[in-house]
Order: sequence, then C-alpha cells, then structure tokens
Amino acid sequence: MDPLLLGGLVALATIIVLFSGISVALGLLVVSAGFLIIYDGFRSLELLPEIFFGKLDNFALLSIPMFIIMGASIASTRAGADLYEALERWLTRIPGGLVVSNLGACALFAAMSGSSPATCAAIGKMGIPEMRKRGYPDGVAAGSIAAGGTLGILIPPSVTMIVYGIATETSIGRLFLAGVIPGLMLVGLFMAWSLYSTWRSGNTEQLSPGSYSWKQRLEILPRVIPFLLIILGVLYAMYGGIATPSETAAVGALLCLFIAMIIYKLWHPRDIWVVLRDSTRESVMVLFIIAAAGVFSYMLSSLFITQSIAEWIGTLDVNRWVLMGAVNLFLLIAGFFLPPVAVILMAAPILLPIITTAGFDPIWFAVVLTINMEIGLISPPVGLNLYVINGIAPDISLKTILTGSMPFVFCMILAIFLLCLFPELATWLPDQVMGQSI
Repeated sequence: MDPLLLGGLVALATIIVLFSGISVALGLLVVSAGFLIIYDGFRSLELLPEIFFGKLDNFALLSIPMFIIMGASIASTRAGADLYEALERWLTRIPGGLVVSNLGACALFAAMSGSSPATCAAIGKMGIPEMRKRGYPDGVAAGSIAAGGTLGILIPPSVTMIVYGIATETSIGRLFLAGVIPGLMLVGLFMAWSLYSTWRSGNTEQLSPGSYSWKQRLEILPRVIPFLLIILGVLYAMYGGIATPSETAAVGALLCLFIAMIIYKLWHPRDIWVVLRDSTRESVMVLFIIAAAGVFSYMLSSLFITQSIAEWIGTLDVNRWVLMGAVNLFLLIAGFFLPPVAVILMAAPILLPIITTAGFDPIWFAVVLTINMEIGLISPPVGLNLYVINGIAPDISLKTILTGSMPFVFCMILAIFLLCLFPELATWLPDQVMGQSI
C-alpha cells in the first residue's frame, strides 16, 4: 500500500482509538502494534519491548519527575495565595490592578510550578472571588485566570518543553530560554487587554483598588521570596554550567520540599505523602506516554510513513508560510482534543522533518507549538483549565468562562503572528546566553 494512504489510515485509526476513551499511551501502543502485525507480521512485535524501555533510558527524563515534585510542593502550600496577595498589595494603585496582579501571579506561579491546572487552582481560589467582590465581570475574572494558567507550559521550567526537547533531540536549556521572552510578551498582552477591558467597563468606582501601607506590602514578601530565589537559582545553575537540567531539577525539588516544610509547616507525613504520591502518578503518566510515543514513532518509520510525508511535503510548490499556517491549524485542532504532551510526542516525528526542510528553526517552532497548546487548554471540548475554573467557581457557567477567555485566545493568536514576523523573540535569548546554534 502507498505509504501516504497508509499514513491516512494510521491517523484515522489513532483518532478512533483515542476517542474511545482509552488512555493516550495505551491507545498509541494498540495502534502501533496493530499496524505492525498487519504489515510486518508478528515477528515485528519482538522489538517493541526494547523500543519501549529504550525510550525511557534517557538521563534527561529524570528532570520530568523532579520538576513535577517541585511544582507539587509549591501547589500544596499557600504559596499561590501569598504570591497573589503580595502582587495585589504592590500593584494596588494601577487601574485594573487587581486583574493585572492576578495575571502577574499566574506568570510567577507558573514559573515555580510548571503546571497550568495547578496555577489556575492556586491563583483562582483567591483571585476570582476577590475580583468579583470588587465589581469585575464574571467573564473577566474567570477568563483572565484561565488564560493566565496556560502560561505554566511556556514559562520555564516547563515539562512540555522538556518533552519536546527529548522528542526532537534539541537542547532543553535553549528551549527554556526560548520561552522566556514570548512568555513575558503574552503576559503583557493579557495585561493590556485586561486594562482596556477595565477602562471600557466604566465602573471606575467599583473597580477602584484598596490601599495598603508599606508595612502591609513588606510583611508578605518573606513568604514569597524564597521560592523565587529557588527558581533563579535553578536557572543560574543550569545556564551557568554548574549542573545539567536533571541535576538542577533534583536540587530544586529538594529545596522546594524543605521550604514547604519550614515556611508552610508541611510537617505531617500524610501531607508529604500526598505530594510524592501525586507527583509519582503524574510522572508515570507522562513517562508512559513518552515510551508509547517512541513505539508509535518506530511504527511510522518502519512503515515508511514519516519519510514519505516529509518527501511529499518537500515536493509541494507552496510558500513555506502557507505550510506553517497548515501546521498551526493542525496543532490547534489537535490541542482541542489531546493534552499537550500527547500532541508533541505524536506529532514531532512527522512535523520536525517538515519544518526543518521548510527552513524553520526547531527552537522557534517549539514556542509556536506551545502557544497552540495553550489555546487548547482554554478551548472546548477538552479545555482543562475551563473545568478547573468551573470547579473553583461553580456558580460561573462554562459558557461565561469560555466567553471571558476568548479575548485572551486572540492575544495568543496575535503572539503567534508576532513570532512569525519576528522569530528573534524566541531565538535571541538562547543565542545570547548559549551562543549561536549550529
């Protein structure tokens, strides 16, 4: 059978299997094994265990559970609430300062935890009720937190970037740096829209902030600064040549646990067990998907699907930006239904040769891909962040949350356009810190 037609059958079978409700990892294994048996016979299955476990034999993978423990330690404390309170007290005099402080808290907490749902939950529990009490519309209150939570997969340290780096064999350090400026740009766009929305509402009396003394502003800082210092220390160790990403992640996880125990009195063994249990569960899920995606990639390559697609794309007489538009549309639709890790691991073997053949930088593309995945986090039918916000504020309908988050989706689309016009937004900082890539 023609490899391109076979690739279409694989895509259709994968969609059907995943929509059946089966787990992503198990679904990939079922599809891979099924097509290998049909076209290569049962003997082809002999290599699958070796490929499955070989995909996990990578020292860089150690950073994933370590960063997850790091984020779980922070999420299990009041760090999110304290971070929100600190920014709210310091930004109180800015028009619309409360929603701006919420977005700033989301950005900082995302940098500490690396998790979008955890960011939504931690900041939303404090921020949404406070914004509603001050007179902000429900849509703005819920939508800003849902959008701000998506920053967790872009601002380093990001598990999504680690997975992309492993899947495409690109530098994780470069990927982390590539997400910094686009992440700050997104925060700026979110804040700009929030300020405009606040000004447009005209409820200046209701939206007027409270006032805090310098004592109140300073007393909250000792609870927040240690976590921020850990993040800066992790990044310094990584880019200062002191340690590898896996080693710095392990040290960061240990320090976050210690600070959670010392500052937030996380002494009870049951509480520490919950952190380790939840971290282990999430880590195993991600690693299982990585291993299964390795088998899926082997199946695509063994049946010459990946090579045929790349060759076919290379023969197309189309502008490379038209091609990139089609890739973005594919990623956007995939992000509506699948988690970011699954999309990256499934799509990377096919998309990487396409984008490199078209002359695009894989580091730059990682940022574009991640922003597409951010849009998926606040878009139905999956839209994980929408359901997290709905769980925090059940009296706000999903329709209201979705409507409130739509302007932020357009901000993300604008960010993708800006990255296409100015790729240096993603590539300048990695080149400056780590030198020009070869």
